[in-house]
Amino acid sequence: MQETIRFVFDDRIVEVEFSKSSRFKPTTTVLNYLRSLPMHKGVKEGCAEGDCGACTVVLAEVGSNGKLVYNTVDSCLVFLPMIHGKQLITVENLAFLKEKHKVLHPVQEMMVATNGSQCGYCTPGVVMSLFGLFKNHQNPSRETIEDALTGNLCRCTGYLPILEAAQKACSGTGVDHFSQYESGVIEMLQEITANTETFKKKRGKQHYAKPFTLKEALLLRRDNPTSTVINGSTDVTLRQTKKKELLTGIIDLSGVEELRHCSETPDGYIIGAGLPLEKVRLFSEGKLPALHAMLKVFGSLQIRNMATLGGNVGSASPIGDTLPMLIAYRAKVKVRSLAAERIIGIEDFLTGYRKTALNDDELIMEITIPKTVAGTYVNSYKVSRRRDMDISTVSGAFRLTRQQETVAGIILAFGGMASTPARAVKTEAFLRGKEWSRENIEHAMFILSKEFTPISDARGEAEFRNTAAKNLLLKFFIDSNVPDPVPRSSD
Repeated sequence: MQETIRFVFDDRIVEVEFSKSSRFKPTTTVLNYLRSLPMHKGVKEGCAEGDCGACTVVLAEVGSNGKLVYNTVDSCLVFLPMIHGKQLITVENLAFLKEKHKVLHPVQEMMVATNGSQCGYCTPGVVMSLFGLFKNHQNPSRETIEDALTGNLCRCTGYLPILEAAQKACSGTGVDHFSQYESGVIEMLQEITANTETFKKKRGKQHYAKPFTLKEALLLRRDNPTSTVINGSTDVTLRQTKKKELLTGIIDLSGVEELRHCSETPDGYIIGAGLPLEKVRLFSEGKLPALHAMLKVFGSLQIRNMATLGGNVGSASPIGDTLPMLIAYRAKVKVRSLAAERIIGIEDFLTGYRKTALNDDELIMEITIPKTVAGTYVNSYKVSRRRDMDISTVSGAFRLTRQQETVAGIILAFGGMASTPARAVKTEAFLRGKEWSRENIEHAMFILSKEFTPISDARGEAEFRNTAAKNLLLKFFIDSNVPDPVPRSSD
């Protein structure tokens, strides 16, 4: 059993212990850890909920090819044990000394050259997003640049100078002074990760456990049935940072590699519960176009680098972006305990408001999405106040199978219309077997308006939700009649 965590920081292995005398506890965020240090206050707390990007840092880890993989993340959403075995890079690490003179990193140079900074509060986070872009893309497209910066809010510059800085900085080979020292960093990280003993720490009323094998994770789940299970923790962390809740028991699965996988079979696609959503997005391109389009507007890159499909499914949120999509795809959820394994249809898995069919000793293993048959069209839509970085007011995911012009099969799944993502079964029943026509769709829209009783809240009134749901069905009808329709992200 380990009682300390270790990571690479400032070119050396740093060890953090959580004794009673320590100022840190396991649920101390990386942001608050950095702000406690004298020379690493570049990160800022703007929102403490992963919305503004002012706290962006980069985490590097050894990838499957043996090389370092660099990921931007919101440090306000990351607990310290989650960076065990990784390299933590902040804005202070980008410049370096050469013959006693400070040399700026190319992304910093271009931010200066293009006047990309004004008040400076958001600048460190912007620079770190540019650094992540620099390490992962050479000559990126405008779309890729904008996606990398979606999670960084800036009220001063209007973004154009920042976009110009990104384009100029990333026009080269991606080689910098970090490239020179990668082999040494990899050796240090491998030294840390060679120890696969579970990290456990009890501090006051709080117990935190981080296993590194699936077997140990299942043991912990069996022995701690009331503990909160996290992986990316982009949702659970908010209970602490925004609601000031004491998380008494946590099982952190972010170190279990057996949950981070994806593959294609003759019948479908298998996605590990712990695979970050950004990797799911990349994997789904060309395979699951509707899922790929939806993930393009799921949060920001920083969020997608941490959030997982298993986490989104396990949260059972009525406005979880992936859930209506998985219903439309007829996905199945594999769960497992030490004693047995079960496969549950996604609709049966979601049992109520933030409730699932998961037993107290089970973990979500993977999500399986069957391949669609010829003549089937699937698409999803999201209505929110902002295109990116916003929670849905209403979302819809639809599946249509036609035989000539007749509806042979239909799924109409909505989020934000009930206590859990749900199908409009009465509307489906009306459309099934009928001609896929504007007249029938308009009749179906009337039925749909009576099928749900949504609530009114800060995101939208009940009447608006009903109207939006009807219009999404109409939009799906229009899109499905475009020759060779291709799902795309929707505002």
